[in-house]
Amino acid sequence: MPNTDAIQQELLAKERQYWNAIKEKDAATALSLSDEDCLVVGAQGIGALSKAALEKMLRGASYELRDFSIEELRLRPISEDVMAVAYKVREELELEGRTIRLVAYDTSLWTRRDGQWVCAMHTESLAGDPFGRH
Repeated sequence: MPNTDAIQQELLAKERQYWNAIKEKDAATALSLSDEDCLVVGAQGIGALSKAALEKMLRGASYELRDFSIEELRLRPISEDVMAVAYKVREELELEGRTIRLVAYDTSLWTRRDGQWVCAMHTESLAGDPFGRH
């Protein structure tokens, strides 16, 4: 099995690079970090985003990411070229003229293609009561 400490640091850097791309509205960087069809799961449902759909989504976002921090990152090797990464993220967004701060738990599945890590799947779950009472 590969050196997971080095890969964990590399993938943490990739996650930060991705988040910064969203913050800076840098679609080219986000696309370079995404697999051709990335499976995305969140509160709005399940989607498979092609690079073209991802670019359109990023350019037409109804919110602005102001700041973020990644905490408690964990790595689980699936194979030498597939890694699952999970972490807590704190986000500050501008939405409809309001500042929103939230905490979520994210998971990304990274796969190495032609020597480069790309995100093949991403999930985000807002922190809170697991039964939706709040």
